[in-house]
Amino acid sequence: MTTHDTDRGVRLRAADAELTLRPDQGGRISSLVIDGIELLRQGERFGSFVMAPWCGRTRAGQFRNGGIVHQMPLDAGPHAIHGTVRHRPWRTARADVTSAALICELTDPWPYAGRVSQEVALAEDGGGVTLTLGVETLGDSFPAQAGWHPWFLRNLTPGGPDVEIAFTADWQEERGADHLPTGHRVDPKPGPWDDCFGMADGVAVTLTWPGQLELTVTSRSEWVVVYDELPEAVCVEPQSGPPNGLNTHPRLVTELEPLEISTTWTWRRLA
Repeated sequence: MTTHDTDRGVRLRAADAELTLRPDQGGRISSLVIDGIELLRQGERFGSFVMAPWCGRTRAGQFRNGGIVHQMPLDAGPHAIHGTVRHRPWRTARADVTSAALICELTDPWPYAGRVSQEVALAEDGGGVTLTLGVETLGDSFPAQAGWHPWFLRNLTPGGPDVEIAFTADWQEERGADHLPTGHRVDPKPGPWDDCFGMADGVAVTLTWPGQLELTVTSRSEWVVVYDELPEAVCVEPQSGPPNGLNTHPRLVTELEPLEISTTWTWRRLA
């Protein structure tokens, strides 16, 4: 426990930026306030939560590791969604004024012993934050994915302008009627979106609230899901593979090769 770790979460601060983590609520970022303005949708399901050990929907909740087929609980109609750690308590490994590290053990219903870590570091000038996820095994190798699901507010102030989403993708994963990629890549289409895009040189998506604030999400990963079908918020989700990726783009986590992914959000006030 540090002076920054309270029953309301772990609070980080740099210049005009304040970020709150909730280890007791899936290790999510529950609040990101820039110069007094909240950027994230509030509520226990929202903020920005971690997706691991898979991202988005896994078809029928099933994935294969070698010759073994595993069944995950179905919590998205006929599919399993967003992994298991968003529902579990995390522990704070360390925390200071501008950074923190959280850890969550992989346990039932995930069939393999492992651990997920999240490091959060505010830039000293308060102009950005870098998030880093790690997935490691504590025994047998297994396929995994990791990423983030932030809910950015559509409007930062009552009656304020709607956020504008800008990005250039190399392709879009064709989405089937079951909301899963069909395996075909198509030219990027205009929104509204609940879609996965590929960016070969790394994720770069800019959110602009005209006259108020600009925020850019970047990652060395080439996969991002953009979701803007709800009136309250929009989501820009960097992740290590596409939805159903445990089956279509498996990334094996071994004792020698953990899965690591990072994203950086940078921002600047426009007024």
